[in-house]
Amino acid sequence: MAAQRTYTTHPLVLRRVTVRRVHEVTPRMRRVVLGGDQLGPFTRDGVRHPAFAAPGFDDHVKVILAADGDVRAALPAQLPHGVEWTPAEHRLTRDYTPRRVDAEAGEFDLDFVVHGDGPAAAWAASARVGDELWFVGPKSSLRLPEGLDWILLVGDETALPAIGRFLDERPLDVPAHVLVTVGDESARQELALRDGDTATWVVAEPGDAAALEAAVRALPLPAGEGYAWAAAESRALLPVRRYLQRERKLPKDRLNITGYWHLEEAAEAGTPQAPAPEQAHIPSPLPWLAARAAVQLGVVDAVADAPGVPLGELAARVGVPAAGIGVLLPLLTAHGVLAGDEDGLRLGAAGEELLDDHEREEYDGQEAELLLSLAHLAPAIREGASPWERASGATLLDAVAHDTDRYAELVEECEQLVFLLGGLTADRLWEGAGSCLLTGPGSASVAAALDDAGLRSRLRLRVAEDDIPAGVLRDRVPAPERVDWTAGPADVAVAAKSLAYRTDEEAALLLTRLAAWAPTAVVIEASRPDGLSPHAAEAALHAYAATGSPLRDAAAIAALARRTGWHVDRVIPLGWGTEATVLRRT
Repeated sequence: MAAQRTYTTHPLVLRRVTVRRVHEVTPRMRRVVLGGDQLGPFTRDGVRHPAFAAPGFDDHVKVILAADGDVRAALPAQLPHGVEWTPAEHRLTRDYTPRRVDAEAGEFDLDFVVHGDGPAAAWAASARVGDELWFVGPKSSLRLPEGLDWILLVGDETALPAIGRFLDERPLDVPAHVLVTVGDESARQELALRDGDTATWVVAEPGDAAALEAAVRALPLPAGEGYAWAAAESRALLPVRRYLQRERKLPKDRLNITGYWHLEEAAEAGTPQAPAPEQAHIPSPLPWLAARAAVQLGVVDAVADAPGVPLGELAARVGVPAAGIGVLLPLLTAHGVLAGDEDGLRLGAAGEELLDDHEREEYDGQEAELLLSLAHLAPAIREGASPWERASGATLLDAVAHDTDRYAELVEECEQLVFLLGGLTADRLWEGAGSCLLTGPGSASVAAALDDAGLRSRLRLRVAEDDIPAGVLRDRVPAPERVDWTAGPADVAVAAKSLAYRTDEEAALLLTRLAAWAPTAVVIEASRPDGLSPHAAEAALHAYAATGSPLRDAAAIAALARRTGWHVDRVIPLGWGTEATVLRRT
């Protein structure tokens, strides 16, 4: 049976609101009440957009500001069903939780911590009635599990809006145990506590990981089925995550830990940064390689399980010679993977991050192996092959089609796709369609989007994948028992992120197969870098490492279509650099 979905998606709409009221919640928290016609259904450029919806206690909207003051130039492009984050040099975005939503009054509240000097805090400090604010979102709302006996709510001052909203609205009728760290006693707020609830306030410096961890450890967790939600400075949450996961053994579906802000960014926030000067030397890859070895050898996990472990005991735990780990120690300690010395080792800040599955994939997953394949970049370019194929002797398709873990990584990467598919599910191509064939690691997201749009009830779904990928998808697709897991004819075929790990020849073969099954096909791929990504400059090289081709834009997909008996009917922009190309058989 597929895992329960943990969120509900919402259409992504750019909205303009204005300040209606401002008041101080505490000397450290300012509440700005925002409202306007665009919180209801409205029309922009001939496109009708739905009303603002933020039903979840920890929903967040993305507030858009500009370092040079020109907010209009920093706005994303509104698509009929989504937004496209076009490049904007001075754009600043910050995520905030609506503290209260009043649909009838057409307004909502945002609470700003005002003791800092970041761009959002500066805007809030000077906000006056009538000032405008642009925002996007929320993109989703958390779905809490059923059958819980208690919930733990942990955070710093930035989490107070979400914690306060939970206690006001009570999406779960269970005892709530609240822990909040504040920078000053004056930050304490009145909370809507009930009988059976508890509240603990701890005064600590913002981002104090040791204080937050000690406070969480001091809390007695009740018996029964519980859920832990935590939001604070990102690094301060790392030991909290480790404690709840590894020591208290809370399963992943009973844990939601989110870094709301970064201490390093907060120190620089609000000050436009000059471009970094050109470096005289390219950074060495040695620290990355040492961290990769520490993950692969089990050093990070072993130290997490036994903080203070001596080097000799650590070596025995992971089954390698002490001298081997000793070779790594200077780099691991210099770069924060480990701290301490040979007499007692513990995790550093970077090591704590490596306990997170997504973080460690950069060092010990397919992403890491793609990076290593770039050692063969020059000969691969000369030969016209993908660096992956040059390094491994086989294509990336060969690898993922026969490896459950690799394919599962691709499926996880595609989970965010569900937030972008409103434009696809609203398209006219579904008119009269009675069946849909899915292929690719994004198939689970497409099925979920069809579900959300109400199309699943009248569409017969089938999946065309080899045995191992199909087995992974079976655990992710909603209602897998209603899916035909054999390839065959369909009215519409959707290839969801199928080309991103295929060479041009393999992509052409897939499109040829789809032409035998359906008169219409949809190819969903990233055609350009995500404008909000800090790694946008690397996107083309990552794609080249995998396939021997850069990101395939509309022209590249059109060329593949012509080779395989298709023509491009139209392109549906989905946002975040992703497009759905609709193909018809020629």
